Amino acid sequence: MVSTRSFLSAALVASVVLAACGGSDSGTSADSHVATQVEATDAEGVRVVPPTQAAATIADSPEDLVILDVRTKEEFDEGHIEGAVLLDFSRDDFAEELAKFDPDVPYVLYCRSGNRSSGTREIMVDLGFRSVEDVDGGIVGWQAAGLPLIAG
Repeated sequence: MVSTRSFLSAALVASVVLAACGGSDSGTSADSHVATQVEATDAEGVRVVPPTQAAATIADSPEDLVILDVRTKEEFDEGHIEGAVLLDFSRDDFAEELAKFDPDVPYVLYCRSGNRSSGTREIMVDLGFRSVEDVDGGIVGWQAAGLPLIAG
């Protein structure tokens, strides 16, 4: 049986930890804040990463790496990561088309800000994809990190 003192001690520790986590990060850089997101995983090997980490993966890319852009064609044409493949998240057959991709190769995934790629990540986990780096903040985060885009 747990004593009242043990319970209160545990509650105090938990409240201190929660208070520390609730502080403002307004004084931190985007990458230092984003770096904490590397720990966010949906499944082993499927994770949210800072733009700089995704860029490093692309720079030292495995031969079969797929850079997957899930924005609209118009957004893609305005600027995308070089070598990216477009699969519009708003397509009615999006999940069926995504299922045609090889789940055994590595992916760098992004959208505009992270909402559509988050949904895509969930589908990829359900489909058994094993190596996905979702760019935290999407193309907006990529640009904020000063990373290059190509148009067209």
